Amino acid sequence: MQKKTLALTAVVLGAIALLSIPVLTSAVNKPATKVANDGRAKCYECHDEIKDLKEGSKHAKLACTTCHDKLDAHMNDPEKNKPVTTIDQALCGKCHKDQYESFYKVNYEAEARKEKGIPTGRSPMQSKLLAPYGFTFEHNEPRGHSFMVIDQFSVDRFQGGRFQFKDSWKGAAANGKTWDVLVDKAQGNKEWKPLSQSAMSGNPTCIQCKTSDHILKWKFLGDKDPKAKWNRESNIVDVAKETNNPVGCIHCHDPHGTQPRIVRDALIDQIDKGAKMFAGKDGKTDLKIISFRDGFRKIGIMKKTDSRIMCAQCHVTYTCGKGAEFGTGKPVGFDDRRTNYIPLTQVKELLDHFKKVNFFELKHEVTGAQLVKLRHPEAETYSGSVHDLAGVQCHQCHMPRQKGTNGKMFSTHGVVRPKNHIKESCLGCHPKDSAVKKQYEIDAIQNYTRGKMRKAEYWLGQLIDTYAAAKYMGVAPTVLDQARAKHEEAHVLWEWWTAENSDGFHNPGLARDSLGISITASKVGVKLLNDAMAVVKKDEAKK
Repeated sequence: MQKKTLALTAVVLGAIALLSIPVLTSAVNKPATKVANDGRAKCYECHDEIKDLKEGSKHAKLACTTCHDKLDAHMNDPEKNKPVTTIDQALCGKCHKDQYESFYKVNYEAEARKEKGIPTGRSPMQSKLLAPYGFTFEHNEPRGHSFMVIDQFSVDRFQGGRFQFKDSWKGAAANGKTWDVLVDKAQGNKEWKPLSQSAMSGNPTCIQCKTSDHILKWKFLGDKDPKAKWNRESNIVDVAKETNNPVGCIHCHDPHGTQPRIVRDALIDQIDKGAKMFAGKDGKTDLKIISFRDGFRKIGIMKKTDSRIMCAQCHVTYTCGKGAEFGTGKPVGFDDRRTNYIPLTQVKELLDHFKKVNFFELKHEVTGAQLVKLRHPEAETYSGSVHDLAGVQCHQCHMPRQKGTNGKMFSTHGVVRPKNHIKESCLGCHPKDSAVKKQYEIDAIQNYTRGKMRKAEYWLGQLIDTYAAAKYMGVAPTVLDQARAKHEEAHVLWEWWTAENSDGFHNPGLARDSLGISITASKVGVKLLNDAMAVVKKDEAKK
């Protein structure tokens, strides 16, 4: 057998994934241990990298059959017969009941179907500022990991709204397996048409951080490969119909050795290329990248938990849609790796970064500005903040420890909003403060930031309206080009904060600074256009 060819087949997920987030010691590079005669040794003959992960770990004694079936057939003819691998949090939940149940507990603090682009939302002018992008049809506030897939598929911008709750609006609080909750209204219905005011967006790359179901069917970075069922160009409905679980335990916990890990390909790619955002004082990250099946898949294993990196698999801005190249407008399709890319770049440098990458996703319908699309950049925002520099990690605030049914402490996997759980999330580090005082401070940061967000939004709207008037009046193309460039600059510095979900709390100073620059850029653009229109009016008056 070829070791590299079979590295993910026999025992890719050969043990139950560990759901808690304690500090764990890696099994990688541990002294060799005697392997029990329970079938593991036979698997290790081809999968030595799995042996390195598994032996000496908390899952070492779990047989490969815990997560894999049809192993006999696989061993008789490895190329022809792949083992059946169970990828389901319920299997992990047999041993990690508290973590599993907390993951699926509905957090009623997070509202369902609350759009960002409404007066009480995070981005009231979104429809104007993102026109004509699909997000303007429905873009909602997040409400928890157990809803990740359900909420993505049921939103109006996804495939014309064809996927709806089975139980009408009673299904709003239902989570779990996707196709127990949703139904495909187009299936078997030749008369079905996309809903009015909906979009046909959606792509396979975006799904990869919302589910673990495709981990064995997706090549690194989503490239085409005969061994991969799905790729960046796959039919989105086909991929969706085979997506039945939200993000799984195996995204963050190696199932063989229980080590903390990452699997998101674009993040691994950036760190492997030298990205320093999560590096320590020595300029390095505690991440060992392991390649399977000659690079078909890669994972990153850590010796100890770093939830900043683990959460950055999804809570980061990335590209997943088709776009174009700056200047020329040359189309960039899903065949291009730039449609599965994580820049790991801070807000003020992001526009220049994408100009070097030469990729943007949308062109504004009024100004024609080439706009970079932002997606939930929590990891980048948090980087360099007061809490980050103090060594605080994401799970300490968002996954506070609590006592389980067995009396033991565990990290909740429901992922809470700390402002609603200040005692658990904040007072451990701030014991001299009261919950009401910390709440007041959080509100102060977020109220201030929201004010700057509204001002940035207002001035972007003014820039768009003034541009339309200037173009109608016949202002010189060179001036319109200058104003358009200011639109591109101001947009990135504004939308970052509507896409990021803390309303400035993760990094108040960065929010204030970058939103101020956005406002200034918009005002400069407005002045350029107004001055040019004044000249046109003066010239017309002379005629």
